[in-house]
Amino acid sequence: MADRAQKVLAAAGYGSRREIERLIADGQLTINGEVAELGATLVGDETLVLSGKPISIRGAQQARHKHLLYHKPQGEVCSRNDPEGRALVFDNLPKPGPRRWISVGRLDIATSGLLVMTTDGALANRLMHPSYEIERRYAVRVLGQPNAEALQSMLDGLELDDGRAAFETLVETGGGGANRWYEVSLREGRNREVRRLWEAAGFKVSRLIRIGYGNLKLPPRQKPGRYADLQRREVVGLYISVGLEPPPEATPRGPRRRPRR
Repeated sequence: MADRAQKVLAAAGYGSRREIERLIADGQLTINGEVAELGATLVGDETLVLSGKPISIRGAQQARHKHLLYHKPQGEVCSRNDPEGRALVFDNLPKPGPRRWISVGRLDIATSGLLVMTTDGALANRLMHPSYEIERRYAVRVLGQPNAEALQSMLDGLELDDGRAAFETLVETGGGGANRWYEVSLREGRNREVRRLWEAAGFKVSRLIRIGYGNLKLPPRQKPGRYADLQRREVVGLYISVGLEPPPEATPRGPRRRPRR
């Protein structure tokens, strides 16, 4: 049965649907030697080349999906390529076999913390899709001492340049001197939304760490630049949270060091 190329390739782990759509639009996919267009379909026996490399749908579909929790350090870029030559989050990950790692959401270069990495494009697509309202949690350090009115304004909602936004929860967690720490949560992933909300309230974020995504928490002992396989219960929780059937495989968990350069 034929299906859209971006759906088939995402399910096979070659990227999220949006990534595949961008590659097709840029002429990076050929089907049986012909440059594919958006709307092209696949049945599974075609000869495919993606970004200059031959790929196999059947080989990828037969391989087990893999899932990691990566602690992104400040200074790394959530991209596969960077024209400025900066370090990429993918540089530190193990090779996932016939598939490729997909980053679930992005963190800007100055933000550290939890990134979910998976080879399952269908899972990644749903975890990032606004309709599933997956909770993101952050530890935020801000300069200044917000009063109760300013804090409430961010819970009630403020107008940003791309629409109204609000934190679902906002709790002070400590700090001293010119800085205060807070934990906040929201259920959407707009660009730099946490920073922009604080700026709209009149405060500058001096440090931002993502500490949770859905049912996952950033392990306190997992240092920046290290990754760990997700436990089976964590993988199952991710699939269930977006209405997908959990995979049968289970993977061990153990923090791993980034490779030496």
